[in-house]
Amino acid sequence: MKLGLSLGYSGAHLNIPIEKVQLAERLGYDSVWTAEAYGSDAITPLAFIAAHTERIRLGTGIIQLAGRTPANAAMAIATLDALAGGNRAICGIGVSGPQIVEGWYGQPWGRPYYRIKDYVSIMKKIWAREEPVTHEGKEFNLPFTGEGALGIGKPLKSILHTNPDIPIWLGTGMESTVRLTAEIADGWLPLGFVPETASLYDTWITEGLEKGGKTPDQFERQAGTQVQVTNDVKSALDRAKPGIALYVGGMGHKTKNFHNEMMIRRGYPEAAARIQELYLAKRKDEAIAAVPDEFVDEGALIGPKERIKKRFRDWEDSGLTGLTISGNEDALRLMAECARLNF
Repeated sequence: MKLGLSLGYSGAHLNIPIEKVQLAERLGYDSVWTAEAYGSDAITPLAFIAAHTERIRLGTGIIQLAGRTPANAAMAIATLDALAGGNRAICGIGVSGPQIVEGWYGQPWGRPYYRIKDYVSIMKKIWAREEPVTHEGKEFNLPFTGEGALGIGKPLKSILHTNPDIPIWLGTGMESTVRLTAEIADGWLPLGFVPETASLYDTWITEGLEKGGKTPDQFERQAGTQVQVTNDVKSALDRAKPGIALYVGGMGHKTKNFHNEMMIRRGYPEAAARIQELYLAKRKDEAIAAVPDEFVDEGALIGPKERIKKRFRDWEDSGLTGLTISGNEDALRLMAECARLNF
């Protein structure tokens, strides 16, 4: 199984742990991943990382679709790939949620399924450089001919001779978008994936691959998990709960929260409802306490080394091709041992 290192997005101050990234590369890790919300962006840090590494793949996990036009995203990722020497960039894309799309980017939520489909199609056309790019979609059109257009938009071809094979991975979790991911993308960054519910996605992925005329070996699947090496399992589980409560309870509207829906899909509907109720009532400590230990434990690798090694086999057998981890240097080394990298 391939391993990735998750860096996420910044807090109040940007700090790129370049020594940790270089350690991951030496240990045989396949990829490093950045993210964005409404602070630091996901692409710029990867350019810095590219200058201080040699081979590790550089993934955005994820860039927000509303943050850039398809053409701008294609330009930025192609530039990153060129700076890194080629064949290192992975463009991970997600739709985020309506609160960020409409509140931060000032765009309508629209129809996410068709926004994703148009977006990926335009990016691939740009990178292929076969002809000046035109696209007639349900959410995006090139040239633009909608309200306010002068009607003189010109189809253009990228000046930069781009790598036509930059992989696009999609961060999705709902039935229709998981099918679409398997159909049109090169990889999948599943939301809330755990081994216990892996089979939920099998039919969706199979149908998507068949529609796209692809075989399973042409499609990467890489989930993410937190790794904490410790003898105090209970305390480690508790440390993970504030982040879960934030996303399940407050990262999204009461009627549109993908993380809450994911918790329900994983078999915890009562907990999901209670966490959201408490969090939105600003009773955050109670919301954190309402996160079940079992839910945390299913989605993380926590405990002594032997406990983690045993649990890792479940992730290996779940159908994933890769696993992205967040953790300290001890966690990185242990996971390299678990995955038998450089051993």
